[in-house]
Amino acid sequence: MKICVFGAGAIGGYMGVKLAQAGADVSLVARGPHLAAMQGKGLTLLEDGKAPQTVSVTASDNPADLGPQDYVIVTLKAHSVPPVVDKMQPLIGPDTTIVSGVNGVPWWYFHKLGGPLEGTRLASVDPGNAQWDGFGPDRVLGCVVYPAAEVIEPGTIKHIEGNRFSLGEPDGGKSDRAVALSKALMAAGMKAPIRPRLRDEIWVKLWGNLSFNPISALTDTTLDVLCTDEGTRSVARNMMLEAQTIAEKLGVKFPIDVERRIDGGAAVGAHRTSMLQDLDQGRPMEIDALVGSVQELGRVTDTPTPTIDTVLALIKLRGRSAGLYE
Repeated sequence: MKICVFGAGAIGGYMGVKLAQAGADVSLVARGPHLAAMQGKGLTLLEDGKAPQTVSVTASDNPADLGPQDYVIVTLKAHSVPPVVDKMQPLIGPDTTIVSGVNGVPWWYFHKLGGPLEGTRLASVDPGNAQWDGFGPDRVLGCVVYPAAEVIEPGTIKHIEGNRFSLGEPDGGKSDRAVALSKALMAAGMKAPIRPRLRDEIWVKLWGNLSFNPISALTDTTLDVLCTDEGTRSVARNMMLEAQTIAEKLGVKFPIDVERRIDGGAAVGAHRTSMLQDLDQGRPMEIDALVGSVQELGRVTDTPTPTIDTVLALIKLRGRSAGLYE
């Protein structure tokens, strides 16, 4: 089994080390100083309670060097994927599975969902249908990513928490390809349950990303503050309730309520969300996949989203003023 992790930053690098340690035939696509460090001295993982673990990895910035794969695990930011679909083609053979480990509403969301919206395309996450046409939705295996990690220096990943990567077929089935990948990830020390209703998990995670991320970037506050301040908690609640209305129209079942989800965010503590970190570090902000996609789904389902619309307008302007959003 050949596995390529495309976008081997923090999460992709963490997966790469764990798979390599387990003896998997894994390769990584990365770029810049991080790639140079991996090629020169290997990839190092720091985990609490363990000595630094360094592994030699096959890494390149040119997919043509790696050839067709059984699985391509995509761990880029959502806005970074459509521009590189053409570049990824050398990795794709007749039986390659694309594992979509990207935050936000996935581009394949309406594939095999059934009902009147079957096959609907989402311009906010797949402009020009780049992924729908370039990968093909039948190749996709969904994945909800839970670990937190960061690149603390080129070639070195610090694992913060979590090791679960939930997998799911768009049609909810338990396919051979899902089972094989689940076994490979578990053999590498990760949790990889196969979910018949992966979209439910997508929405529970999206609840937080939709609201906490832009609010934190707009207010420069950590999760513990924005989830307990009366004003920002109210904004987050309203965004989540609007999203819940949309999701339930699409058949999603939420296992927890909004207040528990916000309390869960507060319990994380003084964490700067990924969008706030991107703003801090001058990286493009993941606005469309996390917030714009939910607004688009509101239009698709004829659901008003006044709070989401307001926060989206503000965070887009904040991103543009910082030169981090177009």
